[in-house]
Amino acid sequence: MATTTDKFDSLTGFSVDKTVVVDELRNVKDVNTFEIKNRNFADGKVSNYILRGVGTGTLQLDTIGTQVPIDNNTINFITGRIIGVNPQTDVYSAKFETVVSSDASGNTTLLSTMITVIKDDIPNGQSWDIQPLGSQNKFSYTTTITGTTNVIKWAVSTEVHSIEWQ
Repeated sequence: MATTTDKFDSLTGFSVDKTVVVDELRNVKDVNTFEIKNRNFADGKVSNYILRGVGTGTLQLDTIGTQVPIDNNTINFITGRIIGVNPQTDVYSAKFETVVSSDASGNTTLLSTMITVIKDDIPNGQSWDIQPLGSQNKFSYTTTITGTTNVIKWAVSTEVHSIEWQ
């Protein structure tokens, strides 16, 4: 196990592969995900993710299908700020507040979801649907599009507050 013997310090910031990830003003930049922990309550954390997708399917963090990780034995308060847009710039946007639990085996259960629709500009005759999706140690959103051949682009800014829960 690695140990730290000196404080990690830099006057000009820190980089990974020559890309600045913490600047000299203590701003975190260009990171894949970001996790915040409270030193007084080590059993909880907050993480932020951006999920994307097109058409019907499961939204993901990357091009290989990665979804938001959910730890075993946790209760998770998940906020998703969602937008779907077609080539004609018709928009569906909403905010999802979802509670997800995970057991010792990583089985996730959707406990509740509240949806606030911000704008529903879906053309007549079309259906754009998005729903939260829990699977083995994972969370995402699943989308279903009917009544159009247009490609609908989806993006979700997702914040997960996770607390150990046994």
